[in-house]
Amino acid sequence: MAHASKTAVLVAGSWGTAIASVLAENGREVALWSRNAEQVREINENHRNSRFLGDAVLPQAIWATDQLKEAVDGAEAVVVVAPSSAMRSIAGQLRPHLDDKTLLIHATKGFEAGTLKRMSEVLADELPGYDSNRLVVLSGPSHAEEVIRQCPTTVVVASLDKDAAEQAQDLLINNSFRVYTNPDVVGVEVGGALKNIIALGAGLSDGLGFGDNAKAALLTRGLAEIARLGTAMGANPLTFAGLAGIGDLVVTCTSQHSRNWRAGSMLAQGLSLDEVLARMGMVVEGVKTTQAAFKLAEQYSIPMPITTELHHVLFDGKTPREAVEDLMGRGRTHEIEEIADSSQKGWFY
Repeated sequence: MAHASKTAVLVAGSWGTAIASVLAENGREVALWSRNAEQVREINENHRNSRFLGDAVLPQAIWATDQLKEAVDGAEAVVVVAPSSAMRSIAGQLRPHLDDKTLLIHATKGFEAGTLKRMSEVLADELPGYDSNRLVVLSGPSHAEEVIRQCPTTVVVASLDKDAAEQAQDLLINNSFRVYTNPDVVGVEVGGALKNIIALGAGLSDGLGFGDNAKAALLTRGLAEIARLGTAMGANPLTFAGLAGIGDLVVTCTSQHSRNWRAGSMLAQGLSLDEVLARMGMVVEGVKTTQAAFKLAEQYSIPMPITTELHHVLFDGKTPREAVEDLMGRGRTHEIEEIADSSQKGWFY
């Protein structure tokens, strides 16, 4: 039997482990990197990652290591699924081990605090020998808890290089995990990051018992905010009508699998942000993304009222109910706004 091609996945959180499972089901040998020795032991001996995915059984083709060089050596592709706050550090550790011909995919949804850079920009900073045009971004509506169970899931991969996007598509696609391609790296990254803000708001709304009407309005007007900022940053507005936009927004705002939804719901119950994050025990990307988007809105002079109110709730002591009242009491405006010139084209269109 021929030796399976190797792919490395960094790191072994819920989403990284779910992607590793997809790759293993596709006949890949998968090296899953974690800095936690006990997690490595559990994956290798029990084929589980119980902290993140309960009693889900992982494919035999996945093996874990706490040695980054061992994980990456000989890999045809490397998938980075790190928290946004750790991306720069992990990319720096990856640098001496990454072959410039290796396909590099990232599946992290957020901005870097401080620099406000997208994850592909952070990777380009830390991997100067790698052709950043070939970097691939993976995003879309994809709860790890469902992917690991092979529930039908559809995602998008974006790259400036069509061949790289199609290589990632071939690597990941199967009968339960459908993959589309898109050339709009900026739009896919921005959509994937900003939807977490609106999911926090959806959790707040549900936690306050405001009902379906309120949440529908929140998703719709939230998408308008995402598209306004995204197109100002150079995205194609059509991307936000796709999987990385409305698709990811819907799944994250309507499911209790969503960490951001759960965090918002707990805030609505009167818990402080520190208490919520302590109870979650996992990264809630929407919190840092709210900070970043608030600053980006100022930088680009883009009105983002939902983001602004959530920023006040998270960091300025405003109550969720006061924030909703202020949103509802805003001055009258017209619904349809010109977002940007939609004539931007790439190889996909």
